[in-house]
Amino acid sequence: MESWERAAPGVEQHAERAAESACHLADLTGPGAWSTTAAEDALDAIDTLTEALGSADPELTQVLAAVAAATNDARRLLGIAVEDQEPQPPAAAAFMPAARRPPRRRGLGPGFQGIRTAP
Repeated sequence: MESWERAAPGVEQHAERAAESACHLADLTGPGAWSTTAAEDALDAIDTLTEALGSADPELTQVLAAVAAATNDARRLLGIAVEDQEPQPPAAAAFMPAARRPPRRRGLGPGFQGIRTAP
């Protein structure tokens, strides 16, 4: 893991603002305080911060992969459409179970050369 002693210019200030905003939001919320739009915005913020922090180190990407799965589960629970997000780096995807889908390709494929019959 690289050195975590100094952040790039502006990173600490923006991270502090994000934490303060999250605290203010937590202070304002309670039962019945959320709308679907507000929940979706909060989940988007969580995903964005998770992706930004995960880009700092491959091990973090692996650990934070569970956060992306949790926010997608929360979207499903709340009835918010789950968009197919950008493909995750292979290190993070290795810890996610592979979805079982039928193959996208239909037909005979590029190597098909016809059916041979006896003359």
